[in-house]
Amino acid sequence: MAVRPVIALLGGGQLGRMFIENALRYDVQVHVLDPDPDCPCARIATHFTQGRFDDRDTVLRFAQDADVVGIEIEHVSTEALEQLQGLGKAVIPDPGTLRTIQDKGLQKQFYLDHGIPTEAFTLLDDGRDLVRYPALLPGFLKSCTGGYDGKGVMPVLGPEDAKRAFIGPCVLEKRSDIALELAVLVVRSANGEQAVYDPVEMVFDPRYNLVDHLRAPARMAHTVNEGAKQLALRVAEAFGTPGLYAVELFLTTDGRLLVNETAPRAHNSGHHTIEACASSQFDQLLRLYTGLPLGDTALRGHAAMINLVGEGGSGPADLMGLEEALRIPGTFLHLYGKKETRTGRKMGHITVMAADDTALDRAIALVKAHVHVRPRRAQVITSTNKPH
Repeated sequence: MAVRPVIALLGGGQLGRMFIENALRYDVQVHVLDPDPDCPCARIATHFTQGRFDDRDTVLRFAQDADVVGIEIEHVSTEALEQLQGLGKAVIPDPGTLRTIQDKGLQKQFYLDHGIPTEAFTLLDDGRDLVRYPALLPGFLKSCTGGYDGKGVMPVLGPEDAKRAFIGPCVLEKRSDIALELAVLVVRSANGEQAVYDPVEMVFDPRYNLVDHLRAPARMAHTVNEGAKQLALRVAEAFGTPGLYAVELFLTTDGRLLVNETAPRAHNSGHHTIEACASSQFDQLLRLYTGLPLGDTALRGHAAMINLVGEGGSGPADLMGLEEALRIPGTFLHLYGKKETRTGRKMGHITVMAADDTALDRAIALVKAHVHVRPRRAQVITSTNKPH
């Protein structure tokens, strides 16, 4: 490892913040580029630059002195990453891999071309063309580009939904009969070494199309667990480039495992690994960037991660119910340092460790019952608190 290598990170959100929190244990510098001067990474990065990570020239200037270039969001300039790679810098994920994953149409075609099981789909020049494919309805319509955190995906029941469909290139995918939604993290090093985490079970909040909470290990048979890990490894092997791959899967009611999509970066489905594994997803990224051996992925026990999502409008954030949650044994709080909350915005998460599924169920229920992030209300002036 070079003396104090410089890691240039495109994106300064909560994923970057948790990466830096882990990186502080190592002798590295983390430089961050983000358009928001108040982003979660702004005050803890070694060096922060305000600017657009999807602008080629801005990215080139920002990363010109870096040893390694990484991302915490997909919507970055791949053109800049290709040029930086041409200058001899390590770029993770590989720009070619990122180009494929940035476009959901290319990504689905990639699975088809590599024999990776995925749900039946077709590619549309415009979302309104879904009327031509009644056999894929009911289904889901996904914008090929630009989607993030549940945005850019909509359920479609029949041809009548064409009038509200996304305009522009889309994927129309048949709706699966899903028993469980799963995610598996795979780490692939430059020399082809791979490590895989146990699958997690994801439970979604239908209001925001976001993960409400996840649990590990997933509640399923050992054979299915191993099958999910092997399928995720196949996805990483197909891409064939170094990186951290978060592979989202469907376990269908008839027992099939299908790949939904892949993220080439740290992922919400891996936050529990900070406390639940010896080497977290963020530690694995640091090891990838600096050429260190991959870490231990084994679970230390039963774990759950509950997202803290804004509700009730926008404004300065007010966290309620924290005292009750922190009385639960094995509870770990992560706040992302976002000043403003808004409905559906991820503001933090709580991880709980437990001895068994029953204790885990109890802890999840308690956190969800007590902890809420809402906009702070202005103080109501009454006759007893009126200023003098």
